[in-house]
Parts: sequence; structure tokens; C-alpha cells
Amino acid sequence: MKILFISLGCDKNLVDTEVMLGMLASRGYQMTDDETEADVIVINTCCFIHDAKEESIQNILEMAEYRKEGKVKALIVTGCLAERYRQEILDEIPEVDEVLGASAFDRILDAVDRALAGERSVMLSDVNALPLPDTKRLVTTGGHFAYLKIAEGCDKHCTYCIIPKIRGSYRSIPMERLVREAEDLAAQGVRELILVAQETTVYGRDIYGEKKLPELLRRLCRISGLRWIRILYCYPEEITDELIQTIKEEKKVCHYLDLPIQHASDGILKRMGRRTSKQELVDIITKLRQEIPDICLRTTLITGFPGETQEQHEELMDFVDEMEFDRLGVFTYSPEEGTPAAEMADQIDEEVKLDRQAELMELQQEIAFDKAEQMVGREILVMIEGKVADENAYVGRTYRDAPNVDGLIFINTDEELLSGDFARVKVTGALDYDLIGELL
Repeated sequence: MKILFISLGCDKNLVDTEVMLGMLASRGYQMTDDETEADVIVINTCCFIHDAKEESIQNILEMAEYRKEGKVKALIVTGCLAERYRQEILDEIPEVDEVLGASAFDRILDAVDRALAGERSVMLSDVNALPLPDTKRLVTTGGHFAYLKIAEGCDKHCTYCIIPKIRGSYRSIPMERLVREAEDLAAQGVRELILVAQETTVYGRDIYGEKKLPELLRRLCRISGLRWIRILYCYPEEITDELIQTIKEEKKVCHYLDLPIQHASDGILKRMGRRTSKQELVDIITKLRQEIPDICLRTTLITGFPGETQEQHEELMDFVDEMEFDRLGVFTYSPEEGTPAAEMADQIDEEVKLDRQAELMELQQEIAFDKAEQMVGREILVMIEGKVADENAYVGRTYRDAPNVDGLIFINTDEELLSGDFARVKVTGALDYDLIGELL
């Protein structure tokens, strides 16, 4: 039996996919990336914003055609879209055999068995369940870096976000288990570990009574073989002095933080249900840069939130101009049914949202290009990602670059390098968001 997996959405979803792949591989199933060869197709869906929902639906409909033609024996849909619209999927897409809820991914073997037996059903677990199957993950990221999901769910309840309803309350994964998983990944050749959750900064508070991310980092740093540890999704109000000092002192922890701030106008932050003010954002960013001068800060923003005035947009523009984030992404506001923000008055026209997004990205482009130019002449450690086809050149990432979202560095050399190798490189040029370097 050959199984095709399509994993959509965030890297937390990808971890669930890798766990399911490991469970299926342990049963003897073979994996394929060719839908024409697949006996079973599993789609792990996302529905965080409108575009993600559309992508998930499109993938389901495309794979349903293979199921309709009889080439595929079973089509299974799991993940956030499956959790949220489980009955609608079964009712409206008859080619789907099984719908597996987001917290029920550990039941994938049962779902495949039932689908192949001709059954159609929804398989759910409590939204606050914390599935922790013992099967080793099948890493799909190339082997030299991997994501470590340290918690599930969220307690913040921002007014635009549906995640707490789909993924439940915040549940930390026990530290001992995370350390064992990280040791396994390192033994398989993983050199960079990327910590993810809906929010990493409050890790441990629910099971240990206090925030334990600094302790987790220190324990992970002791694992032989790991070279870099990167932290994503840090809510600014939860960053403690202890966390800053741990990042500063532990050599394996990348001087890189992802701070999803979403906006900088106090009025919009309040309507979003965020727990910071503009001044508090300025204070934590200033402190991070004072304590760790070479820190790379990434953030994400939402433009066109209900009620956002032109003045508030300009306030956000001024904030971005002043803060000079190293990395920045901008989403247009997406009204999600079931969220308070979707019911708010003063919804913004889509055209206005897109115009404001373009203005912010144009401003950030200038900042990012200047920062890339400032890197020229520096010597920096690079993780090799792969070889450039038909050229004596390799592509890599610096500590300033998370995979798939940030920039790259291209290195010209006749030497033979392997993915996952680390090399000292001198930056010799900048290409917009990317860098050029030479091997030292």
C-alpha cells in the first residue's frame, strides 16, 4: 500500500504529519509523492485564514477526482479544516472517506483501516486531548533541521483567531518527552531544532506552575549533535529577563526571535484582544537589542483590522519605520466565522486592506535591503542547505534565517559540501533579501 501525504499550513501541522507518517511507516505502508501511484491520500489541512481555507478545499477537491476515478482507494482529511467543518466535508464531498479531527491524528491507522474497509465516518478526540504516540516521527524537512512542537492549543483568545476553538486550551508537552524526542532527532542527523507552538513563551506554566522555556532550552543545549536551537512564536508580553539571559548565554540558541505583534496602535491592539501596548512593544524590543545586540527580530502584522483608520495605519507605518525589524510579514485581515472580530462593525474594504499591506511591505523592503547591505564584509556561520544545480555554488542559511520564511545565502566554492554542514563564510554581496558569500 502506498500513501500520499499532503501537509498544508503551519510547521506545527507538519509535526503532526510527520508523526502520522511514522505511525504508517511502522505498519509497513510505503510513502509516495505521486498521486497517480497512491492507494491512500491523506490531506492535513489548515483553516487559519481565508487563503489557507481555500488552499485546503482546493487540494481536497483535486484529490477527490482521483478518488472518483477509482485510482485511489481511500481519501482521508485531517487537521484544522477537518476539525472545524467535519460534517460539511462528509456531506458535500462524497469522495472523502474519513474525516479525522485535529486532536485525533494519533488515530490515523484506524482511519486508514476504516476507509479501506469502505466505511465513512468522522473520528474525533476531545479538542483538549494531547495525543503523544510513541512512534518515531518520519522527518520530512531534509534531515538537517526539524521542528519540535513543545505545546498544543492557546489560551490567548485574540478576537480574530479561531485556533483556541479548533485546537483547544494551551497544553505543554512534558519536558522529559521533548528532550527524548530531541535526542532522537539529533541521533538521526538533525543539527537545527526549531521550537514551535501557538505560543512558545508560556511553555510549562500549565503543568509546572511557572514558565519553563529557559530550562527547556538549557536542557536541549546539552544534547550532543545539535548545533542551533531556534525559537518561534514568542508573545512579547511573556518574554522574561530569564529567557533573554538564556538566549544570551547559551551558545546553541540562535540570536533570533519571532515576535508576532500584529499591530502597534493601542486602539487596534485592544480591539484585537492583544495584551500589549505600543509602549510595551517598544520597551521589549529595545531591551532585547540592548541585551543581545546582534539579535534578529522577525514579526508579523495584520492590516485592515475592523475599525482600523488611516491614522492608525500610518501609526503602524511609523512604528515599523522606527523599529526596523529584520524580518517582517504582513497579512490582510481575514474575518473568520465564529470569532468576535468577524462580527465587529466597520469592516474594511478588501482593496483598502491590500493597499495598506502593499505600503507596509514596500517600507519593509527598504529596511530589509539596507540590513542585507549592512551584512557585507561580515564573517558568519552558515548551515548548508544544498547545491545550486549546474554551478559550483551552494545555498545556505545564517542564524538570521528561519527555513522557508527568511532569506538565503549563496556561496561560490569548488569544495564539496553536504546539506547540514556548517561553514564559516564571508558575506561579499547582497541580492535584495538574500546574501552572497565566499567560503573561508
